[in-house]
Amino acid sequence: MLKKDRYAAFVDHFSSKMPLPETELHYENPYQLLIAVILSAQCTDKRINMVTPAVFRDFPTPLHLANSNFDELFPYIKSVSYPNNKTKHLLGMAKMLVEEFNGEIPSTVKDLIKLPGVGRKTANVITSVVWNQPNMAVDTHVFRVSKRIGLVPQNVKSPLGVEKNLLRHLPKDVVHKAHHWLILHGRYVCVARRPKCDICDITHFCRYYEKNRAQIELENVLSDKSK
Repeated sequence: MLKKDRYAAFVDHFSSKMPLPETELHYENPYQLLIAVILSAQCTDKRINMVTPAVFRDFPTPLHLANSNFDELFPYIKSVSYPNNKTKHLLGMAKMLVEEFNGEIPSTVKDLIKLPGVGRKTANVITSVVWNQPNMAVDTHVFRVSKRIGLVPQNVKSPLGVEKNLLRHLPKDVVHKAHHWLILHGRYVCVARRPKCDICDITHFCRYYEKNRAQIELENVLSDKSK
């Protein structure tokens, strides 16, 4: 299958099956989403959604958070990954928002990445989710799935390389959706260790399935016999 045909099949399928995909992080405004995304690095959305309600309640604005300190904030997020660094990042982010951005969340990647704890991936998430900008955040799911199904060549080794490949071939108006399509497909179907090809409905354009179809079908037969 030609790359353009694979991309067309990808967009057609998910536009139909998942026309309005959303992040699984819970939030009510850009400030809350920024906190949640910073905390979510190398941590599950489920865990983040458990800790953020208290953070949002007790630190409802950047000013509230900027006026806090490490010892006050740390207990709220101690159960997430790398809580020491993330506590420092959140405090630094809030202070910069207050001092340099009048307490408002920047709407550009260029400005967002100035904030402590905000890298390119986080900035792309914020701008695509909040403002539907055509920016592609590449996390582990997007990196894995885009290469596995054949949207991105296997020899692309960096998240930035994956991002550039996807932006080159995806229609601009679906980029902010495609980020979620790839994440959700990777989280629930095209999982890392053993993709669930038996329940996948995009095998007709998946490069991994094309290459491994015989082995996958044999494994499914053996699995059925063992039940």
